[in-house]
Amino acid sequence: MTVISKILLFFPAFVLLLTGAAIVYLAYSPNIFSIMGVFLSIYGLPVLVYRLHEWVYPVREGISYLQNKEYNSWWGSHQIQVIFIAIPVLEAVLRLIPGVFSCWLRLWGAKVGRDVYWTPGLEIADRSLLEIGDRVVIGHRVGIYSHVIKPRKQNLMLYVKKVKIGSNVFVGAGSNLAAGVVIADGSYVPAVSNLYPNQKVQ
Repeated sequence: MTVISKILLFFPAFVLLLTGAAIVYLAYSPNIFSIMGVFLSIYGLPVLVYRLHEWVYPVREGISYLQNKEYNSWWGSHQIQVIFIAIPVLEAVLRLIPGVFSCWLRLWGAKVGRDVYWTPGLEIADRSLLEIGDRVVIGHRVGIYSHVIKPRKQNLMLYVKKVKIGSNVFVGAGSNLAAGVVIADGSYVPAVSNLYPNQKVQ
């Protein structure tokens, strides 16, 4: 593990500490700046750090290995996002306001169309590696994972590829979409479907 990898391991804890300090400041001195400080520490800082990281170390699609001496850009990007996976309520709140969660994903680099309905129980592991069309419904407890990790030759093989969902698609509750999944326009994915890497749904 490289030095950058080790530093980014502590990024979620740093965000929590900074947010805690902002909340204390808000309690001590409630004003517009202290309120903004709380929101910026929770939502602004991770996006800013991610975009800077993506500019210097862009995540590449394809196969790589996590236990090599070289820095793995996906690993770093995942550590920046992991706080929203560990504490899902942070993003669930955004999904309660129409259009806000789609805008949130666009800030991370995702391509999201119009009139997409996101249920509160959704989990997205790789926010920038998602392309979604217009008028899409994502059911409860759907998981979208644009990466796969598996042991291989005494190492951990990582496969990264965007998940692409067309327009007028319904993804049923409890479904899991793996790396490289492509769902065509107008498709219906039944509840509790497991779509495997690079699977295409017509």
